[in-house]
Amino acid sequence: MTDSAIRAGGWGGRRVRLRHRLAAWIVTRGRPATGLVSQPEPRTIGAYARGKQLCAGNFLFAGHLVEAKGREIWDIDLPSDAFAEALQGFAWLDDLAAVADTAARARAQSWTAGWITRFGRGRGPGWTPELTGRRLIRWINHAPFLMSGQGAAANAAFFRSLGQQTNFLARRWKTAPAGLPRFEALTGLIYAGLSLTGMERHVEPARQALGREAAARIDAGGGLASRNPEDLLEVFTLLTWSALAMRESGREAVPAHLDAIARIAPTLRALRHADGGLARFHGGGRGPEGRLDQALAESGVKTPPPAGLAMGYLRLAAGRTTVILDAAPPPRGPDSADAHASTLAFEMTSGRRPVVVNCGPGAPFGPDWHRAGRATPSHSTLGIEGFSSARLGPDGLLQRRGRRLLDDAPNDVRLDLQTGEDGSRVIAGHDGYVPTHGMTHVRELLLDPAGRVLSGEDTLGALTTADRKRFDVLMDRTGLSGIAFDLRFHLHPDVDAALDMGGTAVSLALKSGEIWVFRHDGAAALRLEPSVHLERGRLKPRASRQIVLSARVMDYACQLGWTFAKAQDTPAAIRDLERDDTTHF
Repeated sequence: MTDSAIRAGGWGGRRVRLRHRLAAWIVTRGRPATGLVSQPEPRTIGAYARGKQLCAGNFLFAGHLVEAKGREIWDIDLPSDAFAEALQGFAWLDDLAAVADTAARARAQSWTAGWITRFGRGRGPGWTPELTGRRLIRWINHAPFLMSGQGAAANAAFFRSLGQQTNFLARRWKTAPAGLPRFEALTGLIYAGLSLTGMERHVEPARQALGREAAARIDAGGGLASRNPEDLLEVFTLLTWSALAMRESGREAVPAHLDAIARIAPTLRALRHADGGLARFHGGGRGPEGRLDQALAESGVKTPPPAGLAMGYLRLAAGRTTVILDAAPPPRGPDSADAHASTLAFEMTSGRRPVVVNCGPGAPFGPDWHRAGRATPSHSTLGIEGFSSARLGPDGLLQRRGRRLLDDAPNDVRLDLQTGEDGSRVIAGHDGYVPTHGMTHVRELLLDPAGRVLSGEDTLGALTTADRKRFDVLMDRTGLSGIAFDLRFHLHPDVDAALDMGGTAVSLALKSGEIWVFRHDGAAALRLEPSVHLERGRLKPRASRQIVLSARVMDYACQLGWTFAKAQDTPAAIRDLERDDTTHF
């Protein structure tokens, strides 16, 4: 069965699910595990606030909040498939373990036992390789927490289910979609094989398979084909966890596995903002709090970020400021199910405070938000009115959870990076609007050596004779009214923005006390508009604002210049002690 068939709905997807259920039923007749041989050091990080909300009966998963005080987690009505998957994956055990009091332990034990009773014989949506791998990692990590004070019968049922799930993974891991799902499945199999009595035979095949997957899916530059930074972090975390678990048991990961870790680490450093979060591109968020720093520290890889592109992104850094630019074509084919039309979009962070952002991944809030978040206007870049730099393909079989793939996207993305006394300068361009308008977008960014000024210039130009003919046709169709376009800079919700200097500038106040000022060259109309910030773990999109410059192309080229600059009285060093909101409700 191909990856595309596994991702698809229809008969192919149903046949895979039926085979999963059959395999899950068969393994119930196998020999169960009877105990722990060893236990890998728990490395999953939970959130105390989320754990307390779970204890109170507030279940927030996949953008849905279900209030069900006093009810079992498996009795609540499921608002979406993604919500069901979040329950079945058991990542919420990390949050209950972070609370670790009597009430949290009682819920963790009751809900785990409830899963065994209700789903343990192959029923329910949790019998996929990736969810089974995710679940096994949590059950093994938190085994003492789950077994504390339990009787012999409950513990026997727990180990019996662990053994069944391990044998299921051994049979079905190959059917997991390539990429993050398969890494989850294999890591779970390795954890179980190392930890459970009678399951040691699964370790070596899984060890070799994980090395092959790492070699096949992690490219020479340490990136994934999906170009999703958060997915790369998750894969890196799984590879690091499994390597450390094998080392603690007296084994070593295969060289291809360790080489992949060594390649990914500097790439993740290049995708890391000054606040410790990841750049938010192509369906990825900033990552769980502290996960990136923990994973990098545990890997032991100290290689610095590359000077040029890393997974298609370019990082500029000076002083307290980081800028990360999407400077490569978007993913294509099956890897584009979550890809965005974000070419030449950037994000900027000052110290611990994000300033310019992209709207982010909309998938947790439903299909409409998912589609809106993929469009060019949801990114901090230039967009021609009514168009994105990449377009979605027609409905078809090659889609994942009904998500359409990118079809018409920039092919030629060029980049020139220069470093001199005036700072780091990048000039990049893409041809995403050539087929529709004959226009090439060129963006120039200059970050000064102190990190206090980011200067930019965006150009739309018809570069070739054919492009100019295309542009002339469009001008005739519009009655010489020109091609309307917008230059957008989405602001983080914590940025307090206000028009300044008679409406010719925007002042930006950060929670750290820093003041930034946005100015432009006057060639466009400036306004502040509402925007949204799409963030996993939130109940709904957060309201924010965006700076918009609007103009029309009337000739073969149009340029807009702009700057973000710290106010002169803003000190170079600031003690930023303002606490962030971590409740996510």
